[in-house]
Amino acid sequence: MVELSKRVNLTKTPCAERVKRLENSSVIKGYFARLDPDVMEAGHIVMVQVQLSGTTGKELEDFNDAVKGIPEIQSCVMVAGGFDYLLKVRTKDIAAYRELLGTSISKLPSVLQTHTYVVMEVVKDEVTLNVPSP
Repeated sequence: MVELSKRVNLTKTPCAERVKRLENSSVIKGYFARLDPDVMEAGHIVMVQVQLSGTTGKELEDFNDAVKGIPEIQSCVMVAGGFDYLLKVRTKDIAAYRELLGTSISKLPSVLQTHTYVVMEVVKDEVTLNVPSP
């Protein structure tokens, strides 16, 4: 709290009160540790485009539920355009990804096809938002 107070140019007590207010209003949903993906054997990143065979409510719901059960899928977003979902997948290496693709990703409900893009370098990967102080 001391460091945050210095950064936002407030004394500790008003800063702590603002943080508490943000927590209570669910603007701040929690805190996290920044892990080293290489140490966690998850340094290999791929982005996977997924096209479904259909997009009825049931098909989307089934796909969404199944994706949540695969820990290597770090992020899953539904997109508008030429495919339906974009996945961010972390594995130990390309061989581990190939195994995951064959055993899990390609067998997700309603998957028609996938396209994989190997990440060569992470230029920016932020989890924070820059918002004005309350």
